[in-house]
Amino acid sequence: MPGDSLRRLVPQEAADQARIVIRADPMAVRDGLRALFDMPVLRAMPETERGVAQIVLAEALNNIVEHAYAGGDGVIRVSLRRQRADLLCQIEDQGAPMPGGVLPAGVPHPAAAREDLPEGGFGWHMIRALSRNLRYRRSDGRNHLSFRLDARRPAP
Repeated sequence: MPGDSLRRLVPQEAADQARIVIRADPMAVRDGLRALFDMPVLRAMPETERGVAQIVLAEALNNIVEHAYAGGDGVIRVSLRRQRADLLCQIEDQGAPMPGGVLPAGVPHPAAAREDLPEGGFGWHMIRALSRNLRYRRSDGRNHLSFRLDARRPAP
């Protein structure tokens, strides 16, 4: 996708799904998140659930850029689908596999004082705490991450 930071694969009008391909760089991820959150499937979510989705998706995508691709070229495919009160999220990339082929534990750091906290390491804890059915697999040179988020409809 030279010169293109993202590409929508489902028309913006699709109310129950969104698919997008994002170039693996921080600015393209920011643009991709903005485009996703402008699509009806995410726009229709209540504010609290939208906020959670934004945190989880941003953490997952930024981890892929920083660790799976580690500054190299590549793309990230994101598919979202509304299913009753859930948002099914699937993310695929061709970057490096997870160390040991498993998701990081995501254990919070026990440091007492804010100034003693290390840089990074909190993303997987947040992803695990805010999502359900978190799964990772490596297949045919691709990383596949999937999870569910609460997507309750706002009250009328």
